[in-house]
Amino acid sequence: MNQNKILTATQISQMEDNDPTAESRKRDHIELAFQSQIEEGKLDNRFYYEPLLAAHPKKSSLPEFDFLGKKMHAPIWVSSMTGGTGFAGIINHNLARACKDFGMGMGLGSCRSLLFSDEHLKDFDVRILIGDDLPFYANLGIAQLEELIDDNKIDLVNTLLQKLRADGLIIHVNPFQEWLQPEGDRFRRPPIETIETVLEKTNAKIIVKEVGQGMGYESLKRLFQLPLAAVDFAANGGTNFAKVELLRSDEQKQSIYQKLAYVGHSAEEMTMMTNQIIEDLGDKMRCKEVIISGGVKNFLDGYYLINKLDLPSIYGQASSFLKHARGDYQQLFDYVDAQVQGLELANAFLKIKD
Repeated sequence: MNQNKILTATQISQMEDNDPTAESRKRDHIELAFQSQIEEGKLDNRFYYEPLLAAHPKKSSLPEFDFLGKKMHAPIWVSSMTGGTGFAGIINHNLARACKDFGMGMGLGSCRSLLFSDEHLKDFDVRILIGDDLPFYANLGIAQLEELIDDNKIDLVNTLLQKLRADGLIIHVNPFQEWLQPEGDRFRRPPIETIETVLEKTNAKIIVKEVGQGMGYESLKRLFQLPLAAVDFAANGGTNFAKVELLRSDEQKQSIYQKLAYVGHSAEEMTMMTNQIIEDLGDKMRCKEVIISGGVKNFLDGYYLINKLDLPSIYGQASSFLKHARGDYQQLFDYVDAQVQGLELANAFLKIKD
């Protein structure tokens, strides 16, 4: 005799009555079955998926960690965006709130306009929103710093940081952007020399980044030998400011220089180069924290890269945050919340392949 319990149609109906979503859910499964097949060759081969070894993660389960001398809760950095307009003020204030709510760090866009005027200070003045316990950095371009050094006004860097109550300064290095920008500056000396002078003449914690092209092995190697707080990759693959300026230029310049936008290094390539530099430099390695940014489209990209790098690291995003930070704060909150939950899920079920 078959001992298996056979449910009657009435019993099944009663069970479905206790689950009001059952009918619609089954209908969805039938209608979406053919749309949900993954094409051959489209699998993400960066991870081992281990579904048996953990329960679903609890909310806020990411471990707290030290970075840039502060305690962070999510390994996410709000990469430098813009400032100086009322619209940018809304963006920066929303982003600072999100950093506070999720335990992230933040880098401001260029603070050049604050060096000699407080007219736009309100757009950048968000320390009160992010709080004192999370990393918050101001931002100046290498051209502005070169000018301050030549004019014996480098002390304005410390004044800027005090004004914003910032933890330190991001220096963005952007030779292609300046060359292509109709109003662009011209560097009179190699940026590495300017960076070394800023370190020597200020007491500021310094992060150095590119602006969307990334950096090659030799530039990275020079930076990692300096006492920097961190290196920010700003790799090619995200917002490329050389291309932004090219699109602002005339047609002739666009035709001549358009291929420059495709020169540079991806975040994954820079991660591999940095691992090699760690081995090559040994105890000459003085900078030991990294922000991996540029082409990090989602939490899976970020999770993969920060686990591939052999240094303490977090991942940064700019345009993805910008898209959700321009209006109602709830939209930004929901976006960041989904990313953080994705990281929690990845921590539970995904292992990085060698």
